[in-house]
Amino acid sequence: MKFSLKLLLWMIIVMAIALGFSGYYFVNYVFETSLAREVGQALDENSILSFAFETAALNVPAKYDVLQDHTVEEIASNLETGGHSSSRLLRISDEQKNVLYVSNGFEADSILLEQTDESTKTYRIIKMGEGYYVQTGAAVDALDRIIYLETMRDISDVFEERELGFSVYRQVTVAMLIAGAVIMHLISSWLTKPIRLLTRATKRMAAGDYYYRAKQISNDELGQLTKDFNYMANALEENIAKLEEGIEDRENFVAAFAHELKTPLTAIIGYADMLRSHKLDEEKSFLSANYIYTEGKRLEAMSFRLLDIIVTKRNEVEFQKASAESIFLYLQDMFSGSSLQFQYRYDKGTVWAEMNLLKTVLVNLIDNACKASEAGGLIEVGGYRMEAGYRFEIKDYGVGIPEEEQKNIIKAFYMVDKSRARSKNGAGLGLALCEEILRLHGSGLKIASRVGEGTCMSFILPDREGGK
Repeated sequence: MKFSLKLLLWMIIVMAIALGFSGYYFVNYVFETSLAREVGQALDENSILSFAFETAALNVPAKYDVLQDHTVEEIASNLETGGHSSSRLLRISDEQKNVLYVSNGFEADSILLEQTDESTKTYRIIKMGEGYYVQTGAAVDALDRIIYLETMRDISDVFEERELGFSVYRQVTVAMLIAGAVIMHLISSWLTKPIRLLTRATKRMAAGDYYYRAKQISNDELGQLTKDFNYMANALEENIAKLEEGIEDRENFVAAFAHELKTPLTAIIGYADMLRSHKLDEEKSFLSANYIYTEGKRLEAMSFRLLDIIVTKRNEVEFQKASAESIFLYLQDMFSGSSLQFQYRYDKGTVWAEMNLLKTVLVNLIDNACKASEAGGLIEVGGYRMEAGYRFEIKDYGVGIPEEEQKNIIKAFYMVDKSRARSKNGAGLGLALCEEILRLHGSGLKIASRVGEGTCMSFILPDREGGK
């Protein structure tokens, strides 16, 4: 069952219970008030008739010292019809509670009479046939004789009014429940609209539409839920995009790896077959062997780079403190025999890093700068103390990297100019390895390059333990 229908059903149940109890209380209150009024009038009428009986008994000629039974009957007959268009219902009994006079239609039993004494007035409500009556009883002292006077007053109208009240209230309740159900249906539909929008959004997203968002139509708790859902959807979309990008990168990695293996292997197999099946002169044999050696070294370098990337991704590093000067002296020794011009400029200070990995990054970056530069070109290697850490910078004035290629060059096997890279034994793995090493150090590679003007690659090693 939908939440809006549950809400509607419970509101109808609550309204029905509330209207039922309130209606029952109201109708019964009116009924009891009317009944109390009728009982009071019946008792008053009994008192008036008792006084009239006593008065009539005093006006009887003093022929006898005691009021006679036939005289009682005459007085009762006069009281029954006197002053009313319809007869009263009376019953007169003597001291022994034997009936002396009874009106036609007075069919009540003698239970109330047995409960009545000289000092107590009594009454009760009884049902006779299809009607309701209030029966009263009282003792009358007439000429030294105790007479018991009982009256009956028809109060059927009070009970009929109660039934009519219940009937009318039932109709009013039904009408109010119908009107309330319509109103509550509209209100529940309005209140649950954000839930329906969220349900629609979840179904759309489950069907693969990750760009769909739920519309926020309120600022209450449901509106906040919609807002949080959209935040979750944004995070989910970003994660899915990253997963798809990762899958694509792996597919590209496998394809590039297969291609990079195929190219040197084809050359190795071709030249090896030529050496095996043909008799070559010394120069051609040397060239063939040299091709096999060169491609073999490239395969070896590629294998070592791949191994370094895998190991780097899986291991944690232990940081060591070293002076920046020692690192730059190491680089000067490494590239001292190069045909390119090197310019070193650095600030004194200390860095926190895994030294072998840091040297691998710097050697790879300088090696790439050498490959991008022409013979005799200038390469600037710098180190600068920054507020956030120590910044390393390698700058060349070579071919440069197109802007659209800069975000891809840190991917494995990606090469901007494949023919140029292979001619210099490149496999497209150096920058991917550098990026992984820098990630372990809490840093990342920044690339600034323009085609034909050169490239500047830099990164900042953050300070650890506050050492400068």
